[in-house]
Amino acid sequence: MSQPRKRVLLLVTPSSYRSGAFAAAAERLGIEAVQGVDVPPTLAAEWNVPLGLDFADPEGAARAIERYAGAQPVDAIISVDDSATVLASLASRRLGLPHNDPEAALAARDKLPMRRLLAAGGVPVPEFAAYPATSDPQALAADLSYPVVVKPTQLSGSRGVIRADTAEEFVRAFARTRQVIEYAGQPAEGAEILVEEFLPGFEVALEGLLDAGQLRVLALFDKPDPLDGPLFEETIYVTPSRLSETTQRAIADCTAAAATALGLRTGPVHAELRVNERGPWLIEIAGRSIGGLCSTILEFGTGFKLEDLILKQAVGESLGEVSREGGAVGVMMIPIPRGGLLKRVEGLEEAEAVPGVTGIEITARLNHPIVPLPEGASYLGFIFAQGDSIDAVEDALRQSHERLSFVIVPEIRLAVTREAARARP
Repeated sequence: MSQPRKRVLLLVTPSSYRSGAFAAAAERLGIEAVQGVDVPPTLAAEWNVPLGLDFADPEGAARAIERYAGAQPVDAIISVDDSATVLASLASRRLGLPHNDPEAALAARDKLPMRRLLAAGGVPVPEFAAYPATSDPQALAADLSYPVVVKPTQLSGSRGVIRADTAEEFVRAFARTRQVIEYAGQPAEGAEILVEEFLPGFEVALEGLLDAGQLRVLALFDKPDPLDGPLFEETIYVTPSRLSETTQRAIADCTAAAATALGLRTGPVHAELRVNERGPWLIEIAGRSIGGLCSTILEFGTGFKLEDLILKQAVGESLGEVSREGGAVGVMMIPIPRGGLLKRVEGLEEAEAVPGVTGIEITARLNHPIVPLPEGASYLGFIFAQGDSIDAVEDALRQSHERLSFVIVPEIRLAVTREAARARP
């Protein structure tokens, strides 16, 4: 008698890059994947969504998941990005499924409790302080030691992250970060802004899985482009890392200590670290896998993708020995050069023809507004490459990007005065 298929609830937003990759992984593994989508429950039936949830109300959404699972039992709940990691934890706790504590999930999303827990746990982090977003930056500027980095506590992807080298720059950076918070739909009243020392060095990203608190490193990415500010837009990731085995072990140890300090014990982790002559420093750690389409370049074992491993672990299947397959690989997140309407992309065929380039995905929609950092939250798309060496992969990504041209026109906003509106028939 065959065993019933395992069922996984994937928590996604309508704009998530990651839902397709997880759905494809579930199909490869013979797992039933059901989506819980961040849409008003009243629209769920109209949009043919199995389960509509309000991610802004985690407790209410967790109760809705519990009711759903009463009729449609699930074996695991996975948030495909940052948006629902707390909800996944709350709902899993209600259903008795493996999960991180909600407090740990929250700390992995909010930079302020993250910083406090990491510092208390002895994890190397920059000196930091937090201020209400409504503070007068002029009153704060004189007491700071520069350079500093200003960042929102609850936004991701380098949104609102700005370096300031002087008091004047700090005043402008603080005000702009506050505007970014409001642009993201969060009221400045009640929000906090983190101000921390700028750490020199280079950045890496670690992708791993936690199993009962033990970290399994899946990939370590170098970020060859300097991230020294004033903005911190990420571009190129390449792996395997060029760093020495000793440095890579130190990075893994720092990440494991950070997970322990936050209380993360199971599931995927994505960590960002800065490395200098004093060793690795933990910048951020998230209880989810790498964002965007970056996971496309990773393969493990007998052709498993990153999402395969996450799903297998979530439903209790053994992973065995896992190692990354293939040679050097890399991805470039194509930055948005300026805001406006994206009209067309030129040079795509020439860019795809660069030796080593395995694909280009333009994810920005034509004739729709695009917004660059620090206000924006997305990229124009992704370039993927592989090769015999990291240098070859990095060179292929840069050459491909140079061949692309993006036609962006100003967005025209029509202002209608109150008098003109009254005059309309």
